[in-house]
Amino acid sequence: MPAQKRDRGRIETLPSGSLRVKVYAGIDPITKRRYDLTETIPPGPRADREAQKALTKLLGQLDEQRNPKTRATVNQLIDRYLEVLRVEGTTRPTYEGYIKNHIRPLLGTVPVARLGGEIFDSFYAELRRCRAHCRGRKYVQHRTNRVHECDRRCGPHVCRPLSDSTIKQINGILSGACNRAVRWGWRGTNPIDQAERLPGGKPDPQPPTPDQAARITTEAWTDPDWGMFVWLAFVTGARRGELCALAWDRLDFSTGVLTIRSSIAQHNAMTWEKHTKTHQQRRIVLDDQTLALLRAYLRLCTERAATIGAELLPSARIFSGAPDGSTWLKPGTVTQRFVRMCARLGMDKNLHQLRHYSATELIGAGVDVRTVAGRLGHSGGGTTTLRVYSAWLAEADQRASGALAARMPELPAGVSVEEDLTALERAVTEDSAPYHRIAADLRGAIRCGAIREGDPLPVVAELAARYGVAASTAHRAVALLADANEVVVRRGKRAVVAGAQG
Repeated sequence: MPAQKRDRGRIETLPSGSLRVKVYAGIDPITKRRYDLTETIPPGPRADREAQKALTKLLGQLDEQRNPKTRATVNQLIDRYLEVLRVEGTTRPTYEGYIKNHIRPLLGTVPVARLGGEIFDSFYAELRRCRAHCRGRKYVQHRTNRVHECDRRCGPHVCRPLSDSTIKQINGILSGACNRAVRWGWRGTNPIDQAERLPGGKPDPQPPTPDQAARITTEAWTDPDWGMFVWLAFVTGARRGELCALAWDRLDFSTGVLTIRSSIAQHNAMTWEKHTKTHQQRRIVLDDQTLALLRAYLRLCTERAATIGAELLPSARIFSGAPDGSTWLKPGTVTQRFVRMCARLGMDKNLHQLRHYSATELIGAGVDVRTVAGRLGHSGGGTTTLRVYSAWLAEADQRASGALAARMPELPAGVSVEEDLTALERAVTEDSAPYHRIAADLRGAIRCGAIREGDPLPVVAELAARYGVAASTAHRAVALLADANEVVVRRGKRAVVAGAQG
């Protein structure tokens, strides 16, 4: 059937006999290619009627997209979404960066009503291809947009994809904005649901090895303030902002409990104190050695405050750039210092990996996951702890294998690790396979001497007739004896007994 033209759509007949309904819907904003709404109808007596229904439905979708109520663009939706969005102060700049660098350049002018699975799939494909959205253009990528003299940092653009975790965050922003659009009546459904489901990121924690941890702490202890900070990061697994917020009145030396109830946030040069990431406080029990180090560090801080005629108040910060502990350290500063220290040691490590170290060592030592999750401040009963922070530990795996071996049944008689490993003889019963019963009878005849060394076995046809089985079954019985080196089989000759049996 030739293609049937309609005002804005057409029905085509495919070679398979199916009908394809196609309605022109404009140009894809990402790929700049023709964008059609399509649906395929399988062949059958009702195919024409179903195709007409599909055409009417697609034209209705297109009319809805062109409705004046839904002519707002993604830029307008995002602007309105940011006005009502409530997130942490440190999260908003991250969202705004993703919106400025990726969402607005690629989707900003697209009408909200036109958003759909195909557009989102093209959008995410572009993010996975190149974070600069070069679309294949060749150009020189300069180290800065200001007037400068080019050096080795300037060169031909090389495409680099965004990470899966970053793309999922961008997807979260768009999903939240589209949910608002549905609530506000800008859309009937959330178009994100029409896109391909994004794969989850694959956590790859790389904590320091015990040897690296020893080198890091040794280097850090050349400065007592820095050494105490790094040591506590190893022991507690606390986040950097939580360590910066610690105060002396949150440490109870009598019980050995450190309470984490706040965190220091930072955006550019501005810092402020806020709730922890999970908005919950937690208590961490410290070991005797760490408590002894903190007592000595408290004496050091008290003496330092006295040198300027000040008193170290209970509310003073444990880690501070001021002698009286009146200020907190900046999270960005401690991160940079740690990276520079590890670089001097020839390591590519960051401060957050000390959190990985704490989790993996605790799990490797046999501490239950819920306890580890509680120390780290994870919710969800330890799911995040196992998924993200438990690196593979060879030592723990060896301990696991040893524990399992101790609980295995004893080896059966006849099997020994001091000798070559051989299969145990299977007891043959009336329920055994016919070839097993034939092989058992022949083996018994050989061992009792009825058939001696060098004597030929009955031919296969005779065995098959005697036991009422097929020739292939008799062949299999002889092959079983040959595999056990009890008979010798030569091409074109009868099988003979291999050696003395007893």
